[in-house]
Order: sequence, then structure tokens, then C-alpha cells
Amino acid sequence: MPRAEPVAPVLVFGWGNPSRGDDALGPMLLEQLDALLAATPLRGVELLTDFQLQVEHALDLAARQRVLFVDASLNGAAPFEVTALTAARDMSFSTHAMSPQAVMQVFRDLHGIEPPPCTLLAIRGERFELGEPPSEAARANLALAVAWTLRWLAAQNSGGAPMIPGEAAHA
Repeated sequence: MPRAEPVAPVLVFGWGNPSRGDDALGPMLLEQLDALLAATPLRGVELLTDFQLQVEHALDLAARQRVLFVDASLNGAAPFEVTALTAARDMSFSTHAMSPQAVMQVFRDLHGIEPPPCTLLAIRGERFELGEPPSEAARANLALAVAWTLRWLAAQNSGGAPMIPGEAAHA
């Protein structure tokens, strides 16, 4: 069914399982952004969350100018890493849970065009066990990631250049 409302040019998509400790960092960032964006003049931003990326999420990339994927990372640098993404068919392409690159590849295959510019914000976590609460270190990393994301969104909203992936990740 087609969307009734126009598509926001910027999508922030966070995923993770709130029942698995630091795996909840993606959804937690979106919850905080939702509260913060309600009080700011930023327009044209849609927030979307799910437990994992799936093939259907390729449809969410349509008509976007930019996409920020947000996930927890066990192996990334603290407090977070920012990476520009390119579409790619990887091992997750035919699985139930996909990588952002595989979702982008599905978009390319469906539409015959390149997906919008996509960036991955990988927030460092420590504990991912079922029933664990988010760790203190992950919460501290999350606070820095939220601040970075607000700057990224403001740059998008003002028409200015977005932060370059890898730039000032610790700022």
C-alpha cells in the first residue's frame, strides 16, 4: 500500500533487541532522538526501529536523501564508529537478519538505481546476554552517539555538508 504522507528525506534506522543488554543501543538512540527532536526545529527526519534488518526494509530507503543506520557493536571502537556504506551482496543477503549493505543491495536490485547515501553508526557495547540491562559503558557511549547524531541531523537540515564518516567520532 502506498504511503499517505510524503517521505521524510532523512531516515534514521536503529535496530536491536531491547531484551539483550547493549544490543538495545540502536532503539535506545532512537528513543532519545524522538524526545529531543520533539523540542527542536529539525524537519524532514523519520525514525524507524526494528529488532533486525530484513529484506522488506529496502522499501524504507525509497525517496530518501540520506539514511543513518544505527546498531550496537561488540567489536567496534569506543565510543562509536561511523562508516559510509555501499550496497553489497554479502553472506546476510539470504538470511533472516541482514546487514545494511545487503538491504542497500536489495534496493538497487528492486529499483535499478543506487540507494541513497547511507552511513552506519556503530555504538560500542559490552554485554549482549538475554535479560542483561544496558551496561554503564554502553550508556556513556550512547550519550556521545546521540550528540553526534544531532550534529549530523543539523548538518542535513541546514543544507550544510554532513559530518564525514570517521570524522571526530570521539567529539
